[in-house]
Amino acid sequence: MSTESEEARPQTIDLAAEYEESGFAEVLDELDRTLIGLAPVKQRIRETAALLLVDRARQKMGLSHETPTLHMSFTGNPGTGKTTVANMMAGLLHRLGYVRKGHLVTVTRDDLVGQYIGHTAPKTREVLKKAMGGVLFIDEAYYLYKPDNERDYGQEAIEILLQVMENNRDDLVVIMAGYADRMDRFFAANPGFRSRIAHHIDFPDYTDAELLEISKSMLDAQNYKFDKQAEKSMAEYIPLRRKQPHFANARSIRNALDRARLRQANRLFTQAKGPLDAAALSTIAEADIRASRVFSGGLDVDKGTNKDAAE
Repeated sequence: MSTESEEARPQTIDLAAEYEESGFAEVLDELDRTLIGLAPVKQRIRETAALLLVDRARQKMGLSHETPTLHMSFTGNPGTGKTTVANMMAGLLHRLGYVRKGHLVTVTRDDLVGQYIGHTAPKTREVLKKAMGGVLFIDEAYYLYKPDNERDYGQEAIEILLQVMENNRDDLVVIMAGYADRMDRFFAANPGFRSRIAHHIDFPDYTDAELLEISKSMLDAQNYKFDKQAEKSMAEYIPLRRKQPHFANARSIRNALDRARLRQANRLFTQAKGPLDAAALSTIAEADIRASRVFSGGLDVDKGTNKDAAE
Protein backbone atom coordinates (compact mmCIF):
# COMPACT_ATOMS: atom_id res chain seq x y z
CA MET A 1 0.00 0.00 0.00
CA SER A 2 1.54 3.30 -1.05
CA THR A 3 1.73 6.23 1.36
CA GLU A 4 0.36 9.70 0.68
CA SER A 5 3.87 11.10 0.17
CA GLU A 6 4.66 8.37 -2.34
CA GLU A 7 1.46 9.13 -4.26
CA ALA A 8 2.43 12.84 -4.39
CA ARG A 9 5.73 12.10 -6.03
CA PRO A 10 5.92 12.89 -9.75
CA GLN A 11 5.94 9.97 -12.14
CA THR A 12 8.00 11.85 -14.69
CA ILE A 13 10.51 14.71 -14.56
CA ASP A 14 11.11 17.36 -17.20
CA LEU A 15 14.86 17.94 -16.99
CA ALA A 16 14.64 21.02 -19.20
CA ALA A 17 12.18 22.57 -16.74
CA GLU A 18 14.42 21.56 -13.84
CA TYR A 19 17.33 23.20 -15.63
CA GLU A 20 15.46 26.50 -15.97
CA GLU A 21 14.17 26.36 -12.40
CA SER A 22 17.62 25.74 -10.94
CA GLY A 23 19.11 28.91 -12.38
CA PHE A 24 21.95 26.84 -13.76
CA ALA A 25 21.62 28.56 -17.13
CA GLU A 26 22.59 31.86 -15.48
CA VAL A 27 25.72 30.30 -13.98
CA LEU A 28 26.76 28.83 -17.33
CA ASP A 29 26.14 32.14 -19.07
CA GLU A 30 28.31 33.88 -16.50
CA LEU A 31 30.97 31.22 -16.97
CA ASP A 32 31.06 31.77 -20.73
CA ARG A 33 30.83 35.53 -20.42
CA THR A 34 33.54 36.06 -17.81
CA LEU A 35 35.97 33.24 -18.57
CA ILE A 36 37.92 33.24 -21.83
CA GLY A 37 39.16 29.85 -23.04
CA LEU A 38 39.16 26.94 -20.54
CA ALA A 39 36.94 24.80 -22.80
CA PRO A 40 37.74 21.50 -21.01
CA VAL A 41 37.07 23.11 -17.64
CA LYS A 42 33.70 24.46 -18.76
CA GLN A 43 32.79 21.03 -20.15
CA ARG A 44 33.59 19.33 -16.83
CA ILE A 45 31.48 21.87 -14.97
CA ARG A 46 28.56 21.19 -17.33
CA GLU A 47 28.96 17.45 -16.77
CA THR A 48 29.04 17.92 -13.00
CA ALA A 49 25.94 20.11 -13.12
CA ALA A 50 24.13 17.52 -15.25
CA LEU A 51 24.94 14.87 -12.64
CA LEU A 52 23.53 17.06 -9.87
CA LEU A 53 20.44 17.92 -11.90
CA VAL A 54 19.68 14.23 -12.45
CA ASP A 55 20.38 13.51 -8.78
CA ARG A 56 17.87 16.17 -7.76
CA ALA A 57 15.29 14.72 -10.13
CA ARG A 58 15.84 11.27 -8.60
CA GLN A 59 15.26 12.72 -5.14
CA LYS A 60 11.92 14.22 -6.22
CA MET A 61 10.83 10.84 -7.60
CA GLY A 62 11.78 9.06 -4.39
CA LEU A 63 14.49 6.94 -5.97
CA SER A 64 17.15 5.68 -3.60
CA HIS A 65 20.08 8.04 -3.43
CA GLU A 66 22.83 9.33 -1.22
CA THR A 67 24.53 12.72 -1.31
CA PRO A 68 27.04 12.53 -4.18
CA THR A 69 30.68 13.15 -3.41
CA LEU A 70 31.36 16.68 -4.57
CA HIS A 71 34.88 17.29 -3.26
CA MET A 72 37.17 18.32 -6.11
CA SER A 73 40.77 18.75 -7.21
CA PHE A 74 41.73 21.65 -9.48
CA THR A 75 45.16 21.30 -11.06
CA GLY A 76 47.02 23.71 -13.27
CA ASN A 77 49.56 26.51 -13.34
CA PRO A 78 49.04 29.83 -11.52
CA GLY A 79 46.69 32.33 -13.09
CA THR A 80 44.54 29.80 -14.98
CA GLY A 81 41.29 30.69 -13.23
CA LYS A 82 41.07 28.05 -10.49
CA THR A 83 39.90 30.42 -7.75
CA THR A 84 37.43 32.12 -10.08
CA VAL A 85 35.90 28.80 -11.10
CA ALA A 86 35.76 27.67 -7.46
CA ASN A 87 33.71 30.76 -6.66
CA MET A 88 31.34 30.03 -9.55
CA MET A 89 31.10 26.41 -8.45
CA ALA A 90 30.04 27.55 -4.98
CA GLY A 91 27.22 29.55 -6.54
CA LEU A 92 26.17 26.63 -8.72
CA LEU A 93 26.07 24.19 -5.80
CA HIS A 94 24.00 26.67 -3.81
CA ARG A 95 21.49 27.10 -6.65
CA LEU A 96 21.12 23.34 -6.94
CA GLY A 97 20.63 22.97 -3.19
CA TYR A 98 23.84 21.11 -2.34
CA VAL A 99 25.26 23.76 -0.02
CA ARG A 100 23.26 26.04 2.28
CA LYS A 101 25.08 29.34 1.79
CA GLY A 102 27.15 29.16 -1.37
CA HIS A 103 30.08 31.18 -0.04
CA LEU A 104 33.74 30.46 -0.77
CA VAL A 105 36.45 30.37 1.89
CA THR A 106 39.97 30.43 0.43
CA VAL A 107 42.88 29.26 2.56
CA THR A 108 46.49 28.09 2.39
CA ARG A 109 48.58 25.97 4.72
CA ASP A 110 49.23 28.95 7.05
CA ASP A 111 45.50 29.25 7.76
CA LEU A 112 45.23 25.61 8.83
CA VAL A 113 48.53 24.56 10.40
CA GLY A 114 49.83 25.89 13.72
CA GLN A 115 53.41 26.42 14.81
CA TYR A 116 53.29 24.60 18.12
CA ILE A 117 51.56 21.65 19.82
CA GLY A 118 47.84 22.23 20.31
CA HIS A 119 47.66 25.09 17.82
CA THR A 120 46.68 23.26 14.62
CA ALA A 121 43.41 21.63 15.65
CA PRO A 122 41.64 24.84 16.72
CA LYS A 123 42.94 26.70 13.65
CA THR A 124 41.71 24.01 11.29
CA ARG A 125 38.35 23.64 13.03
CA GLU A 126 37.79 27.41 12.98
CA VAL A 127 38.36 27.49 9.21
CA LEU A 128 36.02 24.54 8.72
CA LYS A 129 33.38 26.25 10.87
CA LYS A 130 33.55 29.35 8.62
CA ALA A 131 33.33 27.20 5.48
CA MET A 132 30.37 25.06 6.54
CA GLY A 133 27.44 25.48 4.19
CA GLY A 134 29.75 26.47 1.37
CA VAL A 135 33.01 25.65 -0.36
CA LEU A 136 36.48 25.47 1.18
CA PHE A 137 39.22 26.18 -1.37
CA ILE A 138 42.68 25.03 -0.27
CA ASP A 139 45.32 26.54 -2.55
CA GLU A 140 48.65 24.71 -2.92
CA ALA A 141 47.20 21.94 -0.77
CA TYR A 142 50.35 19.79 -1.04
CA TYR A 143 52.13 22.10 1.41
CA LEU A 144 50.00 20.57 4.15
CA TYR A 145 52.19 17.47 3.95
CA LYS A 146 55.85 17.79 4.95
CA PRO A 147 57.06 14.30 5.85
CA ASP A 148 60.70 15.39 6.15
CA ASN A 149 59.93 17.67 9.07
CA GLU A 150 59.32 15.73 12.28
CA ARG A 151 58.02 18.83 14.05
CA ASP A 152 55.52 19.70 11.34
CA TYR A 153 51.84 19.69 12.32
CA GLY A 154 50.35 19.46 8.83
CA GLN A 155 49.40 15.84 9.33
CA GLU A 156 47.07 16.84 12.14
CA ALA A 157 45.25 19.25 9.83
CA ILE A 158 45.06 16.53 7.17
CA GLU A 159 43.42 14.07 9.57
CA ILE A 160 40.83 16.63 10.65
CA LEU A 161 40.08 17.55 7.03
CA LEU A 162 39.64 13.91 6.04
CA GLN A 163 37.19 13.30 8.87
CA VAL A 164 35.10 16.37 8.07
CA MET A 165 35.13 15.68 4.33
CA GLU A 166 33.63 12.27 5.02
CA ASN A 167 31.20 13.12 7.82
CA ASN A 168 30.00 16.52 6.60
CA ARG A 169 29.92 16.05 2.85
CA ASP A 170 26.27 17.11 2.77
CA ASP A 171 27.22 20.54 4.19
CA LEU A 172 30.72 21.25 2.89
CA VAL A 173 32.54 20.88 -0.41
CA VAL A 174 36.35 20.95 -0.35
CA ILE A 175 38.33 21.94 -3.43
CA MET A 176 42.07 21.29 -3.32
CA ALA A 177 44.23 23.10 -5.86
CA GLY A 178 47.81 23.26 -7.08
CA TYR A 179 50.32 22.11 -9.67
CA ALA A 180 49.33 18.77 -11.22
CA ASP A 181 52.56 16.87 -10.49
CA ARG A 182 52.70 18.00 -6.87
CA MET A 183 49.03 17.17 -6.33
CA ASP A 184 49.64 13.68 -7.71
CA ARG A 185 52.45 13.13 -5.20
CA PHE A 186 50.29 14.55 -2.42
CA PHE A 187 47.42 12.18 -3.21
CA ALA A 188 49.82 9.23 -3.47
CA ALA A 189 51.14 10.02 0.02
CA ASN A 190 47.64 10.65 1.42
CA PRO A 191 45.30 8.11 -0.22
CA GLY A 192 42.45 9.20 2.05
CA PHE A 193 42.09 12.35 -0.01
CA ARG A 194 42.07 10.55 -3.34
CA SER A 195 39.26 8.26 -2.17
CA ARG A 196 37.15 11.25 -1.10
CA ILE A 197 37.67 13.38 -4.20
CA ALA A 198 35.56 12.31 -7.16
CA HIS A 199 36.06 15.25 -9.50
CA HIS A 200 39.51 16.06 -10.89
CA ILE A 201 39.61 19.06 -13.23
CA ASP A 202 42.76 20.16 -15.05
CA PHE A 203 43.11 23.83 -16.01
CA PRO A 204 45.17 24.31 -19.19
CA ASP A 205 47.44 27.28 -19.78
CA TYR A 206 45.89 30.06 -21.84
CA THR A 207 47.02 30.52 -25.43
CA ASP A 208 48.63 33.80 -26.47
CA ALA A 209 45.44 34.79 -28.31
CA GLU A 210 43.33 34.05 -25.23
CA LEU A 211 45.66 36.11 -23.03
CA LEU A 212 45.32 39.05 -25.42
CA GLU A 213 41.53 38.79 -25.14
CA ILE A 214 41.87 38.55 -21.37
CA SER A 215 43.99 41.71 -21.31
CA LYS A 216 41.35 43.60 -23.31
CA SER A 217 38.62 42.29 -21.01
CA MET A 218 40.57 43.35 -17.91
CA LEU A 219 41.02 46.85 -19.29
CA ASP A 220 37.37 47.07 -20.30
CA ALA A 221 36.31 46.16 -16.76
CA GLN A 222 38.15 49.29 -15.57
CA ASN A 223 36.96 51.50 -18.45
CA TYR A 224 40.31 51.44 -20.24
CA LYS A 225 41.20 50.31 -23.74
CA PHE A 226 44.23 49.83 -25.99
CA ASP A 227 44.78 51.98 -29.03
CA LYS A 228 45.58 49.98 -32.17
CA GLN A 229 49.35 50.11 -31.77
CA ALA A 230 49.18 49.30 -28.07
CA GLU A 231 47.12 46.20 -28.82
CA LYS A 232 49.73 45.07 -31.35
CA SER A 233 52.46 45.69 -28.80
CA MET A 234 50.57 43.68 -26.19
CA ALA A 235 50.28 40.82 -28.68
CA GLU A 236 54.09 40.90 -28.98
CA TYR A 237 54.58 41.24 -25.22
CA ILE A 238 52.68 38.09 -24.27
CA PRO A 239 54.90 35.41 -25.91
CA LEU A 240 58.02 37.24 -24.73
CA ARG A 241 56.76 37.32 -21.13
CA ARG A 242 55.72 33.66 -21.36
CA LYS A 243 59.34 32.67 -21.96
CA GLN A 244 60.50 34.38 -18.77
CA PRO A 245 60.57 32.95 -15.24
CA HIS A 246 57.52 32.92 -12.98
CA PHE A 247 54.99 33.37 -15.75
CA ALA A 248 51.52 33.10 -14.23
CA ASN A 249 49.07 33.30 -17.13
CA ALA A 250 46.28 35.83 -16.49
CA ARG A 251 47.92 36.94 -13.23
CA SER A 252 51.03 38.07 -15.10
CA ILE A 253 48.87 39.87 -17.64
CA ARG A 254 47.02 41.69 -14.88
CA ASN A 255 50.32 42.80 -13.34
CA ALA A 256 51.59 43.96 -16.74
CA LEU A 257 48.44 46.05 -17.23
CA ASP A 258 48.84 47.58 -13.78
CA ARG A 259 52.32 48.73 -14.78
CA ALA A 260 51.03 49.98 -18.15
CA ARG A 261 48.39 52.07 -16.37
CA LEU A 262 51.10 53.46 -14.10
CA ARG A 263 53.15 54.48 -17.14
CA GLN A 264 50.08 55.95 -18.82
CA ALA A 265 49.33 58.07 -15.75
CA ASN A 266 52.92 59.31 -15.58
CA ARG A 267 52.90 60.08 -19.32
CA LEU A 268 49.70 62.09 -19.06
CA PHE A 269 50.89 63.95 -16.00
CA THR A 270 54.27 64.92 -17.42
CA GLN A 271 53.46 65.40 -21.10
CA ALA A 272 49.86 66.57 -21.37
CA LYS A 273 49.28 70.21 -22.26
CA GLY A 274 45.86 71.53 -21.44
CA PRO A 275 42.66 69.70 -20.43
CA LEU A 276 42.30 65.96 -21.09
CA ASP A 277 39.11 64.29 -22.30
CA ALA A 278 37.76 60.90 -21.25
CA ALA A 279 39.35 59.16 -24.24
CA ALA A 280 42.83 60.35 -23.30
CA LEU A 281 42.34 59.30 -19.68
CA SER A 282 41.09 55.86 -20.74
CA THR A 283 43.50 54.90 -23.53
CA ILE A 284 46.64 52.79 -23.13
CA ALA A 285 49.09 53.84 -25.83
CA GLU A 286 51.90 51.94 -27.52
CA ALA A 287 54.51 53.72 -25.39
CA ASP A 288 52.86 52.47 -22.21
CA ILE A 289 53.40 48.87 -23.33
CA ARG A 290 56.74 49.29 -25.11
CA ALA A 291 58.33 50.74 -22.00
CA SER A 292 58.34 47.23 -20.54
CA ARG A 293 61.78 45.70 -20.09
CA VAL A 294 60.45 42.49 -21.62
CA PHE A 295 61.09 43.93 -25.09
CA SER A 296 64.80 44.30 -24.31
CA GLY A 297 65.11 40.86 -22.71
CA GLY A 298 64.64 41.96 -19.10
CA LEU A 299 61.92 41.23 -16.57
CA ASP A 300 58.89 43.51 -16.56
CA VAL A 301 59.64 45.09 -13.20
CA ASP A 302 59.62 48.66 -12.05
CA LYS A 303 63.07 49.96 -11.15
CA GLY A 304 64.03 49.53 -7.53
CA THR A 305 61.76 46.50 -7.01
CA ASN A 306 61.65 42.82 -7.87
CA LYS A 307 57.86 42.73 -7.47
CA ASP A 308 57.22 40.67 -10.56
CA ALA A 309 59.53 37.80 -9.62
CA ALA A 310 56.67 35.80 -8.13
CA GLU A 311 53.91 37.42 -10.15
